[in-house]
Amino acid sequence: MDINGDASSSTPSSAVTKFQSFQHFLDKTTPFLLYRWIAFFFIALLYVVRVYLVEGFYVISYALGIYILNLLIGFLSPQVDPEFQDLSDGPTLPTRETDEFRPFVRRVPEFKFWYSITKAFCIAFVLTFFSAFDVPVFWPILLFYWVVLFALTMRRQIRHMLKYKYVPFSFGKQRYGGKKAASSESEDLLP
Repeated sequence: MDINGDASSSTPSSAVTKFQSFQHFLDKTTPFLLYRWIAFFFIALLYVVRVYLVEGFYVISYALGIYILNLLIGFLSPQVDPEFQDLSDGPTLPTRETDEFRPFVRRVPEFKFWYSITKAFCIAFVLTFFSAFDVPVFWPILLFYWVVLFALTMRRQIRHMLKYKYVPFSFGKQRYGGKKAASSESEDLLP
């Protein structure tokens, strides 16, 4: 029961209602890609400023970096890995020139990537207010180790992309030169 004697605020149905309203809010933000990412960069900037001003919580930042790297690999990877396509019955990437084109489907979709990374930064920001998580470490070693880990992981991922000929990004509509060639031929026919 709450202060007013109303027991409905602590029941499981109210928790479900709160979750549904939060899910409804998330669903409404889905089409606003630019605004969602601006909000994320604002949250990330708050976290970076907080860590800089406090001059601590480097282990939290390192764990956050490892988590982001894990999410990034999922974001850049296909849902069905061509190396293991024999084990699955789902759609696969074309591996030969004669294969049918299939669109790239990510293992971690953009919205889930954004939501997970934003949630991670929010949790890390909250953890910076508890001194128990401020483990004293020599941060340049953690930074160097993370940069090496990032470089090796990205090199492996890029090799995988090149080997199976997929690109996880598409910028705009693909354009073909068919119209230009047809219009130049018609101009050649005119006297």
